[in-house]
Amino acid sequence: MNKSKINHFFNRLPLHLAVIGLMLIWVVPAIGLLVTSLRPVQAINTNGWWMTLAALPGEEEYNQLCADCHGTDGKDLPEADLSDPEVVGLFPRSIQLLAMLGQEIDGQPHMGTLPLPDAQQAADIATQMKRLAGIESQPRLTLNNYIDSMVGYRGTKNYLADCEAGVQASGINCNISDLLNPRGMGRAFVNSVIVTVPATILPILFAAFAGYAFAWLDFKGRYFLFAILVGLQVIPLQMTLVPISRMYAELGLNGSFLGVWLFHTGFGMPYSIYLMRNFLGTLPRDLFESAYLDGASHWTAFRMLALPLAMPAVASLAIFQFLWVWNDLLVALVFLGGTKPVMTYQISNMVSSLGAGWHLLTASAFLSMLLPMVIFFAFQRYFVRGMLAGAVKG
Repeated sequence: MNKSKINHFFNRLPLHLAVIGLMLIWVVPAIGLLVTSLRPVQAINTNGWWMTLAALPGEEEYNQLCADCHGTDGKDLPEADLSDPEVVGLFPRSIQLLAMLGQEIDGQPHMGTLPLPDAQQAADIATQMKRLAGIESQPRLTLNNYIDSMVGYRGTKNYLADCEAGVQASGINCNISDLLNPRGMGRAFVNSVIVTVPATILPILFAAFAGYAFAWLDFKGRYFLFAILVGLQVIPLQMTLVPISRMYAELGLNGSFLGVWLFHTGFGMPYSIYLMRNFLGTLPRDLFESAYLDGASHWTAFRMLALPLAMPAVASLAIFQFLWVWNDLLVALVFLGGTKPVMTYQISNMVSSLGAGWHLLTASAFLSMLLPMVIFFAFQRYFVRGMLAGAVKG
């Protein structure tokens, strides 16, 4: 390697380190969220997601204090076989286990020279004993969090286990209809799709017509109107929530999908028209003049020329609008609330006021970001085209 290559490598090293750092900032939290969403609630409450491949809760304590006599599988002492559910069933709580460990066996301390475990260690050992006896199984990874999140289940164990045992919580039928439970993410996912798809299509449809008009139709005041549209982009939507909510109340649109569609369409129009006008304005003028000379109308030129050539801008605009509406909480909270909850609203209901059920929050959060991530990685090249649309004129 010559000197120039070495200098080139070190000159670009800060850039490479910065790119790697930015990648880690995005990737590590996503991986942590995914791994946490797949862990059992007991493991989540015990240690962090990076400890997924470490020993299960209670396994280390059992091996340190009990394995020398009972064996790692609990079968070395036939008179105290810890793989026997009846034997382990005598110690359902750590207090009974501590009492047994404090007794003497043949005039000798039960633990020998080892110190007695504290309450937490005893609870962990009891968990490991139940695992050895097959009373309680705790896999390292499970889909139970996702299932409970989809059906909105908060029971004694998890949805599958309780349904198998015949224990049904309120609003749970233990069949396919549970996926549309109003408390679950399944119904919220359907509501989010119902809100997002029309709220994405309508602004694009209107913006395509308006963008063509501003770019290729010569009418009085078009520059003034376009300047107003550009200025409307800086108006925060929070300023209009109260007056529009009052207007919706008079029209009976509060709590309806139509009201949300109209709101997102109205606030998506300024940027949509701005992007479409700038992109269509960069198309070759000779192409449209030739079409007009051949007798094509504006509708024909728009449908046959402008729209097909503007597909990169349409695709990028669809992605921008979809992500904005999908991730919206404020508008859905004001105009839909809990009557037709979307995913961003339903996530906040997964955790109770006392902090219970927050293991469902990880699965719910990953479910809510799964579709946007798929769309982003599938069409990420359109983001760059959309941001640069109309920025450079040839």
